[in-house]
Amino acid sequence: MNIQPHRNQPMPVPFPPSPGKIQPLTFVLVHGAWADASFWDRVAAELRRMGHAVHSPEYPGHGGDPNTNVTHSMLSRSVADYIVSHGLRDIVLAGHSFGGTIVQKTAELVPDRLKRLVFMNAFVLKDGESASEEFPPQAQSFFEQLRASSSNDTIMLPFPFYRDAFANLASLEQARWMHERIQPEPAKPLYEKLDLKTFYKLTTPKSYLYLTEDNVMPQGQPNYGWHPHMSSRLGLFRLLKSPGDHMTFVYTHPQWIAWRLYEAGRD
Repeated sequence: MNIQPHRNQPMPVPFPPSPGKIQPLTFVLVHGAWADASFWDRVAAELRRMGHAVHSPEYPGHGGDPNTNVTHSMLSRSVADYIVSHGLRDIVLAGHSFGGTIVQKTAELVPDRLKRLVFMNAFVLKDGESASEEFPPQAQSFFEQLRASSSNDTIMLPFPFYRDAFANLASLEQARWMHERIQPEPAKPLYEKLDLKTFYKLTTPKSYLYLTEDNVMPQGQPNYGWHPHMSSRLGLFRLLKSPGDHMTFVYTHPQWIAWRLYEAGRD
């Protein structure tokens, strides 16, 4: 069944009166776990329509790469290499979900090429922490069971969990459409503790875009969650809030997400 989530009623987007008032930016968009570079296709198309340059590099273990024995350094290095090989400068480096950890490490590798960092419901890890440590104990146990049951050290999300945690605003058809397109996620990078001392010395401006109906992380608990639990680690940062769950609006409301990313990245 070919479900087209983008046919949902679009949200009103507050475009300025004249396209000339939009500041052209260069975006590098980094996807998260259980996704590949195509995750950004609809949002990237909207950003390009607004006049921006957009890149969404794929990283090892994802897309068409069958190798699941990857490390976090391989992922962040591949994004940094893409930026350098394409001669990109003055970029808005934006990450979603697990992509926030890749943004953190990539920023350490190419600090002179960055204009701003944007985290969209994305991990902001403490120095020496892994992404897995940010989940409450029950969720950690659940992911460890899924990892142990795989034959190649990956984690595949069962549909009931994906539907309620990742796509809670989607219709059942839309949630199935999205779930059918995910692949098992290489587990190792999720459990690696990252040295982030250099990241926390960077002076690059930062923004956090918080999608308020995201159910992947516990809502309203002081020790967990996207905002303010992780966002506050950025120090001084620009905060934007928007309706949206973890995955759905990128497909159903790409114009809206593109505009909010622009607001997060502009001067």
